[in-house]
Amino acid sequence: MMSHDTPVLRVAGRPVGRYVTRPELPARLSPRPHLHPVTTLAGTAVTELGPADHAHHLGVGVAVPDVEGHNFWGGRTFVRGRGPTELDNHGAQRHTAFQLLDPDGFVEELRWVAAGGELLRERRTVAATGLDDRAWALDLTFSLTNVTAGPLSLGSPATNGRPGAAYGGFFWRARKEPRAPEVFTADRAGEAEVHGGRADWLALAGGGFPRPGEAGSGGAWTLVFAGATEETRRDPWFVRAADYPGVGSSLASAERLRVPPGETVVRRVVTVVADGRLDRAEAAALVRRAVSR
Repeated sequence: MMSHDTPVLRVAGRPVGRYVTRPELPARLSPRPHLHPVTTLAGTAVTELGPADHAHHLGVGVAVPDVEGHNFWGGRTFVRGRGPTELDNHGAQRHTAFQLLDPDGFVEELRWVAAGGELLRERRTVAATGLDDRAWALDLTFSLTNVTAGPLSLGSPATNGRPGAAYGGFFWRARKEPRAPEVFTADRAGEAEVHGGRADWLALAGGGFPRPGEAGSGGAWTLVFAGATEETRRDPWFVRAADYPGVGSSLASAERLRVPPGETVVRRVVTVVADGRLDRAEAAALVRRAVSR
């Protein structure tokens, strides 16, 4: 049975992700719909929800730390000249309705609301597709429309003065393990080489190691992220591996992204979720297949 509040994504009848539309969270975490848990076809979890290191990391979703001064990311706000600061400026994403809801995906309408009212309206499309007996793809597109009477701008800690912190947009918080995951693209390897750069695809590979207090090791896994439109490929990747495992897009890296009234920002990210450790050739082949569908 599928609940409209927590629909379950399935690939060939197998559950691979649960979507929470109305999370009960404190305002400082910027409540928003998200996917968690997301698993491989073999059942290995590849997302984390509200971890101790960043309680505002909520599985897979869309989050922006600065929408005209309002925090839709959660946690502290980076203020130029002051650093990370607790502010009462948190917004929330509110689920409005599903335009389509099937076992393998959905189309959702959301409202991005802050203290002054609604700022953005979003249409989010999510689809789960099988690729082979060890991999499936999560296809996520979000469209953000400025519904105010004036221009809006989207920012990040980087545009507010914190180098290397241009997060904001699509974000996937992966499962933290005793060893940091491997990070690589078609021609680069390592967090330092990949973070902040542009690449057609980016892989995060981990698993196979027990976490403290847990029995068993869990299977090895690989996530391969790809920008599936020209606009998405222009966004640099935000990557973390050593401190915590996470990958996202950077809507606002070098400068704020300005959205005139009535205009829409659209991004599409396709993520391959695979059992085992993929090499570069395997990752590239699966991404090509996933994006072309």
